[in-house]
Amino acid sequence: MLYNYLKALHIIFIVTWFAGMFYMPRLFIYATEANDKDPVTRDALQSQFNVMMRRLWFGITWPSAVLTLVLGPCVLWEGGWWSVMAEGNAAWLIVKLVFVVLLYAYHFSIHSIYKRISTGQFLWSSSQLRIWN
Repeated sequence: MLYNYLKALHIIFIVTWFAGMFYMPRLFIYATEANDKDPVTRDALQSQFNVMMRRLWFGITWPSAVLTLVLGPCVLWEGGWWSVMAEGNAAWLIVKLVFVVLLYAYHFSIHSIYKRISTGQFLWSSSQLRIWN
């Protein structure tokens, strides 16, 4: 019974983590495109986008990433997946975990971009950010 609750929570936090990771680059694009506006509009837009990015990143995305990372091993343990991995019958699970590592690498790359944009360093054009998104 505990396994089902852990799995449900894990899936919920995966979904919220993904939503944050996929919406952040969109906010980066909006903040970058605000640079083309007149100074008053630009400052107002960038101020608003900075608030939105900070709330999304630290209020939803980071907590979801941490809870996903905590609940993942709990689901593996409660579901008995450790024994399957030890027996060598879970090549698909190893592949899945490699993709999880890649997702966390993407997460940290978004964090790096966020830190630069929040300090006013716009190193990428909106087109480059669209490709990244």
